[in-house]
Amino acid sequence: MPELAAFVPTLAGVGLLMALAVAVLLAFRVPSRFSPALAILRGAVQLAAVSFILSGVITNPVWVATALLVMFAVATVSATRRVGWSWQHLGLVGGSMAAGIAATLLIIFATGAIGFTPRYALAIGGIVIGNAMTVAVLAGRRFAESVHDHWDEVEGWLALGASARQATLDLARRSVHAALIPATDQTRTTGLVTLPGAFVGAIFGGISPLEAGRFQIVVLAAIMAAGAVTAVLVVAQLAPVRVRPALPR
Repeated sequence: MPELAAFVPTLAGVGLLMALAVAVLLAFRVPSRFSPALAILRGAVQLAAVSFILSGVITNPVWVATALLVMFAVATVSATRRVGWSWQHLGLVGGSMAAGIAATLLIIFATGAIGFTPRYALAIGGIVIGNAMTVAVLAGRRFAESVHDHWDEVEGWLALGASARQATLDLARRSVHAALIPATDQTRTTGLVTLPGAFVGAIFGGISPLEAGRFQIVVLAAIMAAGAVTAVLVVAQLAPVRVRPALPR
């Protein structure tokens, strides 16, 4: 009972935050106004399940690898739905994310920037997967929206004899840039505007601020590297278009 009582303030705070989000969206008549609240509820259930599972497998390499594969699969499906569901897009998004994540983790562990242990592999792997998913969504949606909005320009290039890739090259480059803006701003303002979760969590876990800072800068560099590779590969594969794309939902 004492352990359950400790969660009462947490539940109260989360409930009020959900109510605030829904109230604001209702007042402004935003579509899917209950989506944030439902996302919080779903996240809470998933975190509770994951916390329970990981408490017993966090030191087991096989189970950690399994957990990372599940995270990657869910992230790939979620990103593909946002970009526009199709089996082709699933392979495109999954392959792009896999390339960015694999290259990043290989560099981190091969150089010894972070020790190759199940605990660290799970921590940084989960962070990189999550951010690669976000960048893939931003890049794919931004490109589709840009081509849709500038279709007259694209048709003009095609009429002049440009290839499908050449006709959208400038839009593709801008889309990659736009997709990386959140990660870039987060990295540039770290320590000035906000303290990243990995840094704070490491300190709460008993690690010295200096060691936590070392871990965090590796995380930020990993996010940028994986995001850059993912965004470029996603957009490069979407770029050759000859038909005006539908706006992503």
